[in-house]
Amino acid sequence: MKKRFYTFFPWLFVIGDILALHVALLVSMATLFYFGDFPILSGPLYATYIMVWLVISLLRKDYKIGRTTEFESTLKRLFGSLLWFLAIVSIFWLPFRSDPSRIVFLISQAASLFLFLGLYRVGAHMVLKQYRKKGYNYRNAVILGKGSSSSELAKILGIRRDFGINFMGYYDDVASCNQTRGDIKIFYEEALKIKLDLIYINERLDVNTVKNIIDFAEEHYIKVKVIPHGSLQLEKKLSFSRYGDFFVINVNEIPLDNVFNRFLKRSFDIVFSLLVTVFILSWLIPIVGILIKLESKGSVFFIQERNGENSVVFKCLKFRSMTPNDYGDSQQAVKNDPRVTKIGAFLRNTSLDEMPQFLNVLIGDMSVIGPRPHTVPMNRVFKTQIEKYNSRHKIRPGITGLAQVKGFRGEIENPYQIRSRVKLDYFYIQNWSIWLDLKICLKTVIELIRNRESAY
Repeated sequence: MKKRFYTFFPWLFVIGDILALHVALLVSMATLFYFGDFPILSGPLYATYIMVWLVISLLRKDYKIGRTTEFESTLKRLFGSLLWFLAIVSIFWLPFRSDPSRIVFLISQAASLFLFLGLYRVGAHMVLKQYRKKGYNYRNAVILGKGSSSSELAKILGIRRDFGINFMGYYDDVASCNQTRGDIKIFYEEALKIKLDLIYINERLDVNTVKNIIDFAEEHYIKVKVIPHGSLQLEKKLSFSRYGDFFVINVNEIPLDNVFNRFLKRSFDIVFSLLVTVFILSWLIPIVGILIKLESKGSVFFIQERNGENSVVFKCLKFRSMTPNDYGDSQQAVKNDPRVTKIGAFLRNTSLDEMPQFLNVLIGDMSVIGPRPHTVPMNRVFKTQIEKYNSRHKIRPGITGLAQVKGFRGEIENPYQIRSRVKLDYFYIQNWSIWLDLKICLKTVIELIRNRESAY
């Protein structure tokens, strides 16, 4: 059953992929044709589209859906393939089109492809997980060396049946339990009889034993994975660096250490903030500026020093919402704060006072999504009181963030509020993805509409 699955599944996946591609192209062309005179793909060009996608999908091995990967990984792989596809199509199609609608056509194609192919691939991912959960397409696995980390892995494999990994027991020279099949010597005798696919090695085993196991596994085409010691079982993804023939584990690496991820996030920030600046701030700043000036003396903007990436101080922009005072940096705004002006109360309640920060995003001091920056005096206090507080400065601060959409915004009244903020910021930094950013953007809009109680 295992071998037969690997023979047929890639072909079934590719056929489904092509059908989803057909639907996406047809829906996009039909929609554009309904709204105006847009170019329609000819037969040869349509066939070329299909062939280009087929080649990209096969070369990138999109049909390989990892046993332990989640849906996000499937969408990320699709996004990469789609970028390659659009790049190739742009090079070989756009130069030969002169009509002004060609860009709109290409963008609509991209959106339609991502929607329909995304639905198909996530659906295929879900079906495959259910298939494995029922006991099909499984891999036989054992753990060599018992310990706390080994027990935890065995428990996870028992719970997550959708991984399709059939845990058969332990082999260990010292420890024993009802799942122990024998010592390491017995392992060599039984490995081929039980049709083993995966070996998990507890890293506490001595070097020679580990080397012998790896040599045995390579000779018999068995995959080997090492279980890190308990101190490395952290809530993050570990990666490795190679120094010639020597490897080290990168313990505190984060997703945004990756060049491509940083480029992706920065590109999103530039495009988003540029659109806001051109289409909103261009008229909002003059109108709000006049209203602020009419009510009270002082500048239109409130410029405050805050800590950014790597704790570097930058000047954060806001619309001035208070009468000029000497406590702006050290004293938070509270409910019914007498310093807040009438127009300031409206700006705070609607979060419009934060809008100038899109200029901070544009120049690179901030990001659209990230940990909210605190004032320099507040930072000095919090970093001495809150564990891992300084870790939130690993990336650029944001206009909104995970903590804000989870309800932790506005005045900090209790210690648990700042601790909760830091925990959520830490989770965001360790688990960043472009999909998480888009989700936070959507939830921010919903939060602004539903919850205004903490905005004052």
